[in-house]
Amino acid sequence: MEENFDPVIQPRQASSQAEGKPSNTTLISLREAERHINVDILGKSGMIYGVDKTKLILPGAILIAALLISGSVVFYSLSTDNLGANIKQAGNPVAGEKVDVSADDDAVMGNEKAKVTVIEFSDFQCPFCRSFWSGAFQQIKKEYIDTGKVKFVYRDFPLSFHPAAISAAQATECAKDQGKFWEMHDKIFSEQEKKGQGTIQFGVSDIKNWASQIGLDTKTFNQCLDSGKYKSEVEKDIADGSAYGVSGTPTLYINDNPIVGAQPFSVFKAIIDGELK
Repeated sequence: MEENFDPVIQPRQASSQAEGKPSNTTLISLREAERHINVDILGKSGMIYGVDKTKLILPGAILIAALLISGSVVFYSLSTDNLGANIKQAGNPVAGEKVDVSADDDAVMGNEKAKVTVIEFSDFQCPFCRSFWSGAFQQIKKEYIDTGKVKFVYRDFPLSFHPAAISAAQATECAKDQGKFWEMHDKIFSEQEKKGQGTIQFGVSDIKNWASQIGLDTKTFNQCLDSGKYKSEVEKDIADGSAYGVSGTPTLYINDNPIVGAQPFSVFKAIIDGELK
């Protein structure tokens, strides 16, 4: 079972222990345990639900395998991160069930009055979000957004195990102040694309350099980013996504119909065409 999105699970209880120390215990079902293993083996992400895979040891792997075979459940200890998205297992988007999703005041591409609205919850450091951006999104843009048939909205959903995602999300909001949200959006993904597959590490200094390269007023941009001007805006997107049942990135809603993961263009096309009828 190959994953095409970055998932995240919220521990059941809050904790105030120091960062990096396991503080909460989450009960994970057999299916969810299988997802942990697949993500690790496939090397899709350097982190597994916020757990550093380099720190996993052989006995733990043997234990997980035994539990899978027996059909038991697995217990994991996960640390929380107040800056990242931590989402309840309950309430995940279900295919065929519409969710009333708001575009809020987030960045819009395309015809504001289009019959179809696509809202994406995304993470700038998520390799699957980057895969959607370089693949299906480009086709959606060409066939539907550029032709006025679709209004596309980007909302932030940075995951707690992607350290650069929150800064990147705030950076695009700062770029939006100068009318270059989508240029910054594309720049962040394209620069990672140059470095290969998987989760790419970058920092604030890289973001500021990219801002300069797309022609932003760097003094204004840097002040905006350093001040945390849009911290609350990003946190609101996370809270809204949680309320809608978002459990991983990318998650998209086509006229409130949920699609989870970097699906092929044909999946999006079928739903969009159906909504256009």
